[in-house]
Amino acid sequence: MSSPRLLVHVEGQTEESFVNELLGPHLMQWGYSLVSARLLGNARRRERRGGIRRWDAVRREIIRHLQGDRGCIATTMVDYYALPASGNGAWPGRARAAGLVSAGAAQRAEVVAADLRDDLGRVMGPRFDLRRFEPYVMMHEYEGLLFSDCGGLAEGLEAPELLPLLQEIREGFPTPEDINDSKHTAPSKRIQALMSGLGRRYEKPFHGFMALDEIGLPVVRAQCPGFDRWVGRLEERAALTL
Repeated sequence: MSSPRLLVHVEGQTEESFVNELLGPHLMQWGYSLVSARLLGNARRRERRGGIRRWDAVRREIIRHLQGDRGCIATTMVDYYALPASGNGAWPGRARAAGLVSAGAAQRAEVVAADLRDDLGRVMGPRFDLRRFEPYVMMHEYEGLLFSDCGGLAEGLEAPELLPLLQEIREGFPTPEDINDSKHTAPSKRIQALMSGLGRRYEKPFHGFMALDEIGLPVVRAQCPGFDRWVGRLEERAALTL
């Protein structure tokens, strides 16, 4: 038996770079033979930004990878806020988690992840090893992780003058994963507004990756409990023989 391979299904190019250049090398040290990101569907060609594909379509894609490579483990890195909560394309657990108004961000994300795991397991059948699917749902989006270190975020944005404003945002929430009030004040919207105030644009594929590279995985794990639990579970899965 050989060490498992890890496929991380992501929404966009920033997350793809994060997995291939930061998360992957870290997890390879734990024993994976390969860690790679897979963009969901034709994400690279999408003209309309925002949102994510229907769960049934995403599930088919994940199952195809799991069945096509019996030595792989699959995971997701998707934005809770953007997941469809109703209709035929709804993601399992999204509506239920939204009703947990008193729960913390990480707890609501875990509700969705658990329901995703159960749903895929139901389709795959009782002989499928559920340890091969370890979903992760970000609260509320990738940019939330960047508030783990506002100094590193300001450096990644090449805008050190924004540090006090970024720190003010961070101090208004229990954890970086909680930063969100509405679709207008999600972490990325806050960063975009601050950059616009400088007459500049927030370029997610560049600034988003550079900021997290500046901050580093240990700091993000210390500040973001949901993210930390996910990485910890992936580290444990590296010991599986498939």
